[in-house]
Amino acid sequence: MLALQLALLSNQEPFACDVHLIESRPVPGPGLAYTARRPEYLLNVRTEALSAFPAQPDHFANWLRVTQSEPCQHGFCSRQSYGRYLQQLIGQVLEWPSTNGIRCQWHNQTATGVHVAPDGKTATVRLTSGAEIRSDYVVLALGNFPPAPPAHADLRYLTRRNYHGNPWARGALREIGLGDSVLLIGTGLTAIDVLLGLRADGHHGPITVVSGHGRWPAAHLPAEEAYPSFYATRLAHLTRVADVLRAVRQQIQEAAQQGIGWRPVIDSLRPDLGRIWGAWSLAEQGRFLRHLAGIWSVVRHRSPPQNAAAVQQMLDSGLVRLEKGRIRAIEPVADQLVVSVQTGSGQPPRQLTARHVVTCTGPLLDYSRISTPLVVGLREAGHLVPDALRLGIQTDADGALLNAQGEVSSVLFTIGASRRPAGFESTAVPELRNQATELARELGQRLRMQQ
Repeated sequence: MLALQLALLSNQEPFACDVHLIESRPVPGPGLAYTARRPEYLLNVRTEALSAFPAQPDHFANWLRVTQSEPCQHGFCSRQSYGRYLQQLIGQVLEWPSTNGIRCQWHNQTATGVHVAPDGKTATVRLTSGAEIRSDYVVLALGNFPPAPPAHADLRYLTRRNYHGNPWARGALREIGLGDSVLLIGTGLTAIDVLLGLRADGHHGPITVVSGHGRWPAAHLPAEEAYPSFYATRLAHLTRVADVLRAVRQQIQEAAQQGIGWRPVIDSLRPDLGRIWGAWSLAEQGRFLRHLAGIWSVVRHRSPPQNAAAVQQMLDSGLVRLEKGRIRAIEPVADQLVVSVQTGSGQPPRQLTARHVVTCTGPLLDYSRISTPLVVGLREAGHLVPDALRLGIQTDADGALLNAQGEVSSVLFTIGASRRPAGFESTAVPELRNQATELARELGQRLRMQQ
């Protein structure tokens, strides 16, 4: 999306600029989330909110109509459709220079390191081939990393083929036999995708799902009229989590008296979530993460209605069983995995046995634990600093990295989930396309100043 927005910058003052897109996957565009060719994996946002361009809200919907892609039941399309959309858009940018003079080139490789020049004004990116690209600006658009190991006492399970630590890896479910017992860790959107994938494959073995809070994402309902923002009147001056929670609950109660559900009230917060989060101290942000982040994920990141119905049917039929508790250990025993689940304080852990265990707890956000060579090199050099709450990378408002001394980099930027420390919500398309648009403008201004 950043490459697309750079190509759309004003052509009144043409650039003489090369954009190098480094992507090791077979095609650029779809990334991790939209690559899997599984029609049962659905987007959890309606079509009308998924345009790649903020100024053209109907762009994706029009693309679906023109390309005659598969129908989107209840307005929710498959992830693979969105992947094709992004692939086609970036393909157009790669085929010929944009009218503003920007030329985009794809390198089908992995970046193994970034060396920032001593004066901090340029950087050199090293590729797996040994080639190096010198650049005035480097943007880390690294996406999400696989979940962290759910248990740390005995790590032998990590090397077993029947432990699936990354449910998004190519062929992650392929080795699960149709009658094999399966245990999923987590009840979020990833777990729902795995359940639907297993069902589509014809799996009929017993499935146990373990979750600390035992809640599934709320289901989307038919689209309702937008609820008016109440940020300025009720939230703008609040600096404590408890006060914000109280105000939102009161607003939901008032909406209910008018026959309006809680969903549009929550959705009305979206444009101001960054400001609400930013008004809290570090201690208040930590309090939110400890006590409310789980329920917030349930109500904010909702599931398509057909997905929610399918999961409920699997629960009602007994094919899927939900266990509430926290993972304490995973131990390989013969060809099985024995999972210790703490179900309550003062009680001994329960022992659950399954042929396969799949971690569905969401991506690893803690950049102090990410072992990718690119990240490790920047971190050890002091150019990349994880935030105190371990949500991502420390940046300024433009996404420029802060170094170990708190200084703003003039060459290193980031976009996407890594910017959660600044705004918390930094994973869905509406937020990502806005980041891409704003960062493209910022880089465009800097490029003009250089010429």
